[in-house]
Amino acid sequence: MIGYYNYTVILTYIGLISSVLGIFFSLGICGGTPHPEYAVICLMLSGLCDMFDGKIARTRQRTECEKNFGIQIDSLCDLVCFGVLPSVIGYSIGMNCWADVPILVVFPLCAVIRLAYFNVAEEDRQKKTTDVRKVYEGLPVTSVSLIFPLLYSFRGDIGKELFPNVYGVVMLLIAIAFITRFKVKKPGMRTMLVFLGLGIIELAWLLYKLA
Repeated sequence: MIGYYNYTVILTYIGLISSVLGIFFSLGICGGTPHPEYAVICLMLSGLCDMFDGKIARTRQRTECEKNFGIQIDSLCDLVCFGVLPSVIGYSIGMNCWADVPILVVFPLCAVIRLAYFNVAEEDRQKKTTDVRKVYEGLPVTSVSLIFPLLYSFRGDIGKELFPNVYGVVMLLIAIAFITRFKVKKPGMRTMLVFLGLGIIELAWLLYKLA
C-alpha cells in the first residue's frame, strides 16, 4: 500500500474521521435528522487530536519523506476538519439562502490558501534551520475548534432565527483572519494545556446548554 503507516499519523486520521462524521451529522446522513450540535462536538474532538498530533510525531525519528508526508497529510485533514466542516455546520443551522453561499464558499477557500501557504513556508524554513517554529502567520485554522463551539453554545440565547446571521459574520471574519498577514506566537505545552482546559469547559458548557 502507498503511504507511510506508523503511530505518528494516528491522531491526524482520528481527527479526520471525527470531522467526516460531523459532516454526516450536519446533513442528517446519520439517522435522517440533522444534528449540528453533534457536529460541533466532532469539531472539538478534531481540534483535540490536532493539538497533540505534532507532539506525538516528533517522538519518532522520521525520514525526510515521512516528515513531508506528515506535513501534507496534516494540512489535507485540517482542510476537511476546520475548513469544510464549519461551512457544512453553517448550512445545517440555516445558512442556506443564495446570500449565504459566498460565505460558505469563501471560508474553506481561505482555509486552503492559508494551509497551502503554510506548507510552502514551512518547507522553505526547514531548509534554512532545524529550529522548531515559534510563530505562525495568520490565524491558525485549528482555532475554529474553540471559536465555533463557544459561539454555538449561545445559539439559544441569540435566537435560532438570528443565529445563522451571527454565525455567518463570524465565519467571514475568521476567513479574513486566515489570510491576513499578522504573527501569532506558537503555543507551548503550558498554553496548549490551557487550551485543553478551555476546550473541556466549553464542552461541558455546550452539553449543559443542549440538555
